[in-house]
Parts: sequence; C-alpha cells; structure tokens
Amino acid sequence: MAHIQGESTDDIELEADERMEGTIQDLQREMATIRTGRASIQLLDSLRVDYYGAPTPVNQMANLSTPEASLLVIQPWDVSQIGVIEKAIQSSHLGLNPQNDGKIIRIPIPALTEERRRDLARQLHQMTENHRVAVRNVRRDANEALKTLEKDKKISEDDHRRSHDNIQESTNETVQKLDALSKAKEKEIMEIG
Repeated sequence: MAHIQGESTDDIELEADERMEGTIQDLQREMATIRTGRASIQLLDSLRVDYYGAPTPVNQMANLSTPEASLLVIQPWDVSQIGVIEKAIQSSHLGLNPQNDGKIIRIPIPALTEERRRDLARQLHQMTENHRVAVRNVRRDANEALKTLEKDKKISEDDHRRSHDNIQESTNETVQKLDALSKAKEKEIMEIG
C-alpha cells in the first residue's frame, strides 16, 4: 500500500477516510464468502475455474441462483464446461458436494456442525483483526504525512494536532463498524436452523 500524501490536512484526512471505507468494503466482500448454512451465490465469489487455460470466476461462466434456502444451482452457459466447474467446486476449500445432471450443477448446502461453526467464527475473527490492522496502518501513514507537512512548515502545530485527532476519530469509527459487521456475521454463523 502506498503512503498517504497530500498538500493539506484536508487532502490527508480525505485519503485516509477513503482507504478506511475501502477496508470496510473489503471485509464485507470477504465475509460474504464465509458459509453460514444458508445458500448464497457469494459463497462462490472466490471460486476460479480453469476455462481454456485462464482462471475464470464461475459467475462469468454460468448463471448462479438459490432456488431454496439450502440449495445453490449453477447453470453453465457452455455445457461442455460442467465437469471443470464441478471439479473446481470439489477441490475448493468450501466443503461442498456438487451434483451434476449433465445440464446444471446442484449444490446442497448442508447444515453446519457446531465444530464447523466455531472454525468459521475463528476464521471471521482473524479476518476482522487483519482489517483492523489495515485501518491502523492507514492511520499510521496519515500521521506520518501530517508530520512531514509540519516539518516542511506547510501546516502549523495546531493544524497537525487537530488533523491527528480527526484521523484518530475516523480510525475509532471504522474499527467500530468492522466490529459491528463481524458481530452480525458471527451471529449469522452461530444461528442454527
């Protein structure tokens, strides 16, 4: 990640806020790939299929749908790729068992065991902590940029302190949002039925 640069405190604060917002969006994308016992096409977002030598996202090769709460359906646009898609699902870390009828792939989403729920919650906590660290790194980069501006006499000590406090406030708010997202996802994971 590149360092934050700017000619004013406003520039630095804006870039820091944008990066922190990006961290929230990234966590949401990553959390969508965690299975909760309910069918969701986002489970397959990280799945890549070898399509004529190129790793291709499955959603660019087929229609994905969830006709029932515990069933995913993949309907490939090119039926000759059905076996390749099925193999990619079987070899993925998702723990799903696809069923192929020659035209579509049905993936029943089994109920999660208590142990699997705990594993997913641990995975979620690690994911959230990685994003908290990313937010703190953004804060560090922004504070370094502020120090540089003050050292170069482009801003006063008061401006530096005020902007430093604003960045800390943004950091606290972003970490609270990350924690709230994580808590909601954990509740969804631990929910039975």
